[in-house]
Amino acid sequence: MPGSSWSGALPPLTAAQRALAEELRRDVAALCAGAPRSVPETLVQPANYIERELIAAGYTPARQHTSQGDNIEVEVRGTSKEIVVIGAHYDTVDESPGADDNASGVAGVLASARRCAGRRPRLSMRFVFFVAEEPPNFKSETMGSYAYAKRCHDRGETIAAMLSIESIGYYDPRPGSQVYPPLLAPFFPSTGDFIGFAGNTHSGALVRECVGAFRRHAKFPSEGAAMPEAIDEVGWSDQWSFWQFGWPALMVTDTAPFRNPHYHRPSDTPETLDYERTARVVEGVIGVADEIGGRG
Repeated sequence: MPGSSWSGALPPLTAAQRALAEELRRDVAALCAGAPRSVPETLVQPANYIERELIAAGYTPARQHTSQGDNIEVEVRGTSKEIVVIGAHYDTVDESPGADDNASGVAGVLASARRCAGRRPRLSMRFVFFVAEEPPNFKSETMGSYAYAKRCHDRGETIAAMLSIESIGYYDPRPGSQVYPPLLAPFFPSTGDFIGFAGNTHSGALVRECVGAFRRHAKFPSEGAAMPEAIDEVGWSDQWSFWQFGWPALMVTDTAPFRNPHYHRPSDTPETLDYERTARVVEGVIGVADEIGGRG
C-alpha cells in the first residue's frame, strides 16, 4: 500500500474533530433508540431520521422502494458522467441494536454527506443508505445494495468507485485484540487500533488509491488489502453487490467480528464505541472522497 500507516500516539483532537465526534455520537444514539432495525416495519423510523438529516443538510433525498424497505440516496452532481457511491446499510440483525454494525457506518456517511453538500466535484458523489444487508438477505439479490447496483446497471450508469462504510466505531489498543480469517494473520497487526480498506483483486487499484489518500489526510493507523473473493470475508458487506456488475468497490471497516466482541449481540450499544477515533477515521474518509471525486 502507498504511504505509511500512522504509528505511535495519536495527536490531540482538533476542535473540528471534537465536534465531529459529538455529531457521530448523536446519530448513533438516534439510530439505536428503537427496536433492532431488522424488518421493514422497524426500518421506517431510522429511514425517516436519515431522510430528515439529509434534508437539513440541504439535499432532496430520493427513495428506492424494495421488498425489504427503502434505499435512500442523495447526490452531489459532478461535471463527469462517472459516479462515486459512498454507502452504508442501516438494518441490523434481530437481536442487536447495531451500534457498530452499522449505525457507525451510517453516521459516517451522514457526516460525509453534510460536509460535501454544495460542492462541485468532477465525479458525481452519491451518498446511499441501504436496507437488507444482514441475513437472510446477505450476499443475495434481495440485498438493498444489490437492487441499487442493478438499477445503476440497468440505467447504463458508470460507477467509478464504491466505498462501503461498514462498522467503523470499535477500537481496542491492547496487544492481541485483533484476529483475522485464516491465512491473513501473518501479514497484518495484532492490535485492533486501525481502520481497514478491503477489496477484491479487481478493485486493487481502488484500494491502493483510497489507502494512499487516507494516509495523506488522516493521522490514524490504516491497513489495506485486495484479496481473492475465495476469501469469503472480503465480501462481507454491500461492496459485494457492486462486484456482481463488475465495478470496483471496497469496504472501509474496523473488521467487525475479528475485533469487536459485541458483534451481532445485544451488547452492540452506543456506549461501546470510540467516537474520538471514529471522528479521525471519518475525517480521513472525507479526504478520500475529495480525492477520488475531484473536489470542487
